[in-house]
Amino acid sequence: MDFEEADEFQVSAVGGKGANLGQLSRIEGVRVPPGFCVTTNAFRRIMAEAPSIDEQLDQLSRLAPDDREAISALSAEIRRSLEEVAVPEDLAAPMVDAVRRLGEDAAYAVRSSATAEDLPTASFAGQQDTYLNVVGPEAILKHISRCWASLFTERAVTYRMRNGFDHRKVELAVVVQQMVLAQAAGILFTADPVSGNRKVAAVDAGFGLGEALVSGLVNPDVFKVRDGQVVARSIAAKELAVHALPTGGTQTLAIAPEQQETPALTDAQVLRLVHLGRRIEAHFGRPQDIEWCFVDDDFQIVQSRPITTLFPVPESGDESNHVYLSVGHQQMMTDAMKPMGISVWQLTTMAPMKVAGGRLFVDATSRLAAPAGRAAFLDLIGRGDPLIRDALQTLLDRGDFIPTLPDEGQSAPAAGATPTPIETDPAIVTGLIERSQASLAALRRDIAALTGSALFDFLLEAFQEHKRILTDPLSFQAIMAGMEATWWLNDHMQEWLDEKNAADTLTLSAPNNVTSEMGLALLDVADVIRPHAELVEFLQGVDDDGYLDELPKFPGGTDARDAINAYLARYGMRCSGEIDITRPRWSERPTTLLPLILDNVKLFGPGAAGQRFEQGMHRAQQKEEELLARLRALPGGEQKADETKQMIDRVRVFIGYREYPKYNIISRYFVYKQALLEEADRLVRANVLPEKEDIFYLTFGELHDLTRTHKLDHQLLQERKESFRTHQLLTPPRVLTSDGETIAGEYRRDDLPDGALVGLPVSAGTIEGRARVILDISKANLEAGDILVTSHTDPSWSPLFVAIAGLVTEVGGLMTHGAVIAREYGLPAVVGVADATRLIEDGRRIRVHGTDGYVELLDDEQRTAG
Repeated sequence: MDFEEADEFQVSAVGGKGANLGQLSRIEGVRVPPGFCVTTNAFRRIMAEAPSIDEQLDQLSRLAPDDREAISALSAEIRRSLEEVAVPEDLAAPMVDAVRRLGEDAAYAVRSSATAEDLPTASFAGQQDTYLNVVGPEAILKHISRCWASLFTERAVTYRMRNGFDHRKVELAVVVQQMVLAQAAGILFTADPVSGNRKVAAVDAGFGLGEALVSGLVNPDVFKVRDGQVVARSIAAKELAVHALPTGGTQTLAIAPEQQETPALTDAQVLRLVHLGRRIEAHFGRPQDIEWCFVDDDFQIVQSRPITTLFPVPESGDESNHVYLSVGHQQMMTDAMKPMGISVWQLTTMAPMKVAGGRLFVDATSRLAAPAGRAAFLDLIGRGDPLIRDALQTLLDRGDFIPTLPDEGQSAPAAGATPTPIETDPAIVTGLIERSQASLAALRRDIAALTGSALFDFLLEAFQEHKRILTDPLSFQAIMAGMEATWWLNDHMQEWLDEKNAADTLTLSAPNNVTSEMGLALLDVADVIRPHAELVEFLQGVDDDGYLDELPKFPGGTDARDAINAYLARYGMRCSGEIDITRPRWSERPTTLLPLILDNVKLFGPGAAGQRFEQGMHRAQQKEEELLARLRALPGGEQKADETKQMIDRVRVFIGYREYPKYNIISRYFVYKQALLEEADRLVRANVLPEKEDIFYLTFGELHDLTRTHKLDHQLLQERKESFRTHQLLTPPRVLTSDGETIAGEYRRDDLPDGALVGLPVSAGTIEGRARVILDISKANLEAGDILVTSHTDPSWSPLFVAIAGLVTEVGGLMTHGAVIAREYGLPAVVGVADATRLIEDGRRIRVHGTDGYVELLDDEQRTAG
């Protein structure tokens, strides 16, 4: 199939690369070297004639992505099978005819083009093979066979496994394209691939063929272009270039010393190239990664593919500049959310939120543009996450992105200001909790018998009640009273006594902290199970969520079942990523809790929950007495001690309540979810919906419509599933601009030991131990003294905290749930440590400095010294 015949609707025939070349060849002003595609029909013929291919693919599908040795051996076997298949005459003849039509003596590039390649959601760049400067029909046929076989290189097989592509469903076309004997070549990114800025284009350029850059033989010249101007350039010393040989193949030649630091392109040529790239980008409708060649003072385009690593930009509806803050980093859930999860969160939250990449963002532009409120807003943000504050300050310092707007007479509450004027009265917290419980009981009662439109109308009303609870002024005052008292104590104890993070100890075993109570309650469950060895052995082998029904068969099993069920009745609505209503709850997957229960059985003795709570209260009391005694010894000490005592009493009354509103929200979410799943079950029985969980890929409004019309858009459902899989591969930024730029803040510290990983200190103390890198709570397997290293922790991780000695996370802030519970349990903790789960190997010994905010990776000598 000639390029002119290929288009975006024929990916299944010519692959991603072939389809894109077909489109490029029809864009006015874009020159594409001529060529043709060998379609996937030919590939299927060859696969059908390969011996034992079905059996080999079955074996491949059973391998794990990290089983490199087995993948290498089996993929090599499959390649040999394919290369040994002779190309039938009826397939070879039209290929040879096409070569002769274009020019039998010309040189060609023979390039793989997979059906899962150069797609909007996955580039597959470099996964299959390309051969340059192939001359003659016989050689071209041979290299086409090699391309077919390259679908099963080790790297291509592993890439498909990790990205969820079925080996049997990916087929290979081959692109045969006349070679361009380029004077210079390289890559044009129509968006900055590092920062993501859609208004900045990046050009990599080198002499000769582009292979020198792709293979890493030389460093490229790099140009950055914005608004029709070269705004940055870096000219490399290019010692080598790859050139085509007249007889076929390529050779690497040395560049003359006097030419090595000559730019491969002039600024004017760079601007011409970027202008051409913008035209290509406009055609495809998204930023592109473009391979180009420069010959005879003109550019030829040999490929264009989407840049799949860019984080999507929220839609603003206008052309103004906007700054978006990640909601996930505040909620300790940076995973992609499904459409129903996003929809319900938007319907039940007060702040308007934007969606991008399966994540939620808030637009902070107006808060940053008003000078009077800006400083207080930054201060409040900085208390929670210094990296967000630094990123925002970096953007503000540029002076050209955020406009200054008139103040609207509102500003954020200043962090550390005088606490909200409510009485330090425990009855306030008791009353708030009782009101929440009553509202939840009413929700369960009133929703019980509703179906269809009546259910959805009721839920819309329930969402309004949900918002009322969120905005209860007294609840907000109670939360802020605890937070402000914490800030006051930390600030004043450091100022008066040079005592860092004093509130960490003062808040140990604070009352009414439902999240810390949840962790301690699981210790009580372990107490019921521990005495029964046969029961413990059974639970160690369980992998079925129906295990609770099996427990009464064992001695002590009935009590164990009742204990677990009682725990689930109070906490079963929780789960990892719980702000997404679609995530499976503990009540739905009770096996999630088993590793935690079994760790508690192994690591603790009877009565550990009560002992830990009493120990925390004792330490808090000791710290209070110590601080007050030291204060009274200072000039004006009696007044300082009296003020501090008031703040200690205040923080202990209110700080535990900080966790309750989230508990109530998640409790309500589970009620909503159960009602929606019952409605989904009715749709499945009516043959409207294939599976209950398919509703998670619809929005709340779409599901409401479906219950009325019984007409499901199956294509939309499939597109949503594919989008979610793509979103899961993206890493959301803390701060994102409307230009698509992701801005990473810095801690800006120079007082750290060499090699230390910097973060935010959130719970005081220093601890050394074995790092356990755990990304899935159900995979936990702890020993005494282990330090948990993970990406983020929401309240569902709290039961794990009772069994660890310290905490390190990649995401977090001073008042986020993980930090609050780490302080409650007295665990040294550092959060916001960039790439912690990648930089800290599982099993490595580390030292966590929870007071000073850094983590040391220890070798044997340091461990001895420590």
